[in-house]
Amino acid sequence: MSGQRQLAYGSLLVLFVGFVAAVIASNSLLSGIRMDLTENKLYTLSDGTEALLAELPEPINLYFFFSERSAEDIQVVRDYAARVGEMLDEFVVASNGMLRLQEIDPLPFSEEEDRAAAFGLTDLALGAGDSIYFGLAATNSIGEEAIIDVFNPDEEASLEYDLARLIYSLATPDKGVVGLISGVPMTGGFDPQTQQMRQPWIINQHLRQLFEVRNLTAGLDTIDDDISLLWIVHPVGLPEQTLYAIDQFILGGGRALIFVDPLAEVAAVPPDPTGLGAGGGNTTSDLPRLFDAWGLEFDETQVVADDRYALAVNLGTGRPVRHLGLLGLEPEAMAQDEIVSAGLDSINIGTAGHLSLRDGAAITLVPLLQSSPDSDLIPAILFQFLPDPLQLLDEFTPGGERHVLAARIEGPLPTAFPDGPPGDDESLLAPPEAHLESAEQSNVIVVADVDILSDRLWVQMQRSLFGQPIATPFANNHDFVANAVANLIGSENLIGLKSRQTYLRPFDRVEALQREADARFRETEQRLQAELEETERRLGELQDQREDGASLFMSEEQSAEIARFQQEQLRIRQELRAVQRELDSSIEQLGMWLKLINIVFFPLGLALVAVSIYWLRRPRNKKVTA
Repeated sequence: MSGQRQLAYGSLLVLFVGFVAAVIASNSLLSGIRMDLTENKLYTLSDGTEALLAELPEPINLYFFFSERSAEDIQVVRDYAARVGEMLDEFVVASNGMLRLQEIDPLPFSEEEDRAAAFGLTDLALGAGDSIYFGLAATNSIGEEAIIDVFNPDEEASLEYDLARLIYSLATPDKGVVGLISGVPMTGGFDPQTQQMRQPWIINQHLRQLFEVRNLTAGLDTIDDDISLLWIVHPVGLPEQTLYAIDQFILGGGRALIFVDPLAEVAAVPPDPTGLGAGGGNTTSDLPRLFDAWGLEFDETQVVADDRYALAVNLGTGRPVRHLGLLGLEPEAMAQDEIVSAGLDSINIGTAGHLSLRDGAAITLVPLLQSSPDSDLIPAILFQFLPDPLQLLDEFTPGGERHVLAARIEGPLPTAFPDGPPGDDESLLAPPEAHLESAEQSNVIVVADVDILSDRLWVQMQRSLFGQPIATPFANNHDFVANAVANLIGSENLIGLKSRQTYLRPFDRVEALQREADARFRETEQRLQAELEETERRLGELQDQREDGASLFMSEEQSAEIARFQQEQLRIRQELRAVQRELDSSIEQLGMWLKLINIVFFPLGLALVAVSIYWLRRPRNKKVTA
């Protein structure tokens, strides 16, 4: 027995030593290995970031300033500093030695503190005590600098994107020039209606950090040779000489990203109450001269309505209403084999149109964004004067056809000006050999929506921990546009570089239950309304049939009809409440099953797997026969 006890103690000692050795080995050998089990791979570098880091042409120095001692009592900042440090380590590993990282604690009155201030990093203490720096500075081999002046914990969703964008700005000196022709106030400026300055759209600000964006006037007659891409947004009333310049630019090998719209709500300008300013902006845009020549069909009078992707809006009635014109596109609506739209999760659009080809068109339309089969076309004017989206839901019938919302144009393009430059102005008349008649291949992407660019459909502005305004994306609108620009301009290493949205992941089953209950709710409401109208009609008939001339007192028939309607109204209201209770019960039952699976069945399944493995691997005692 004593020998068995010594063997047991010895086994425990060996197990303990083995456990300690395994911990030490894992800390030293496996310290950089992690498993990312999050659905959106929040802790894994995106393909675009890895491609960018793998192709860095020269070393870049990174200086991560964090006042660790001064911020020892600010736990939320310390935690986020550890997250930033981990992300920077991931970047360094993926760069194959091209990123050189230094972590610096700028103590008060030190040379490091002076260096952080010289780079332009923000002092979070703002004179309230010892300086607190929490930012990043970077330099390349020719002395160019770029900074992230402060890391906000509230901006963790865009941390990877911000770091990659900073590195890209130093690694790519020639970013390409984008010429912007816009009929909506994307670039900000003075608003005569409010007498205040307008803020630039977030998507415009972000693209200017990746590319050189040059504002072009709508009356131009030439396009500079150094412009690589024309970004045309909501073209309204462009003069002939501008259309000719665009035509010749594209036929000469230039690229174009075009946004048109049957109803651009962002372009609507409310009337000036003083009567001194212009009111009612032009919400419809098109390029019929060019589109007709190319064989591209865009119906500016029709809006794509989609019952599957309709977003819920709050009209102040307490119950969200699904809007058939405001669509939240899911991955199934995006071409996953196209580099511009692959890998995106959600894109929000508003009252968009659709694209198609004319009969006999030589070009090919490659869809990038499409509606679901539960969609159909509705006149744009119905959305323009729509007080209640329920009106469209009540009468909507899906057509079973998918409509193209955005597409790449491929194939030969003819000129829209076969007779040469327009007008009699000699300054516009090009020599015959300079006028281009056609192009063998096109580099154009057309999007049938302008609202996709507006802030309200993809980004939320809020105040950060440090009181600064920050933009938090909730859809991939910016990523889609940035991918399109990068693809057309030739900066392929930017494709796939996107911010990580802090998604509220949808419960598909719950949404389906809500759609079903919504349809039943509307059907019951319609029945109630029909009953009310029938009762009013019946009361009118009874009043007309009266021969006593009394109008102030109801007859017995009228009283009975009203009583009957009140009973019917009570019954229908009970049905409405029953529909809502049934929906709540279905959601609660679904939640109960999810909890049961997570709390009971999943652990029980793991335990059964462990017991099965032990049972299969346990040593079996052999019978000893005499």
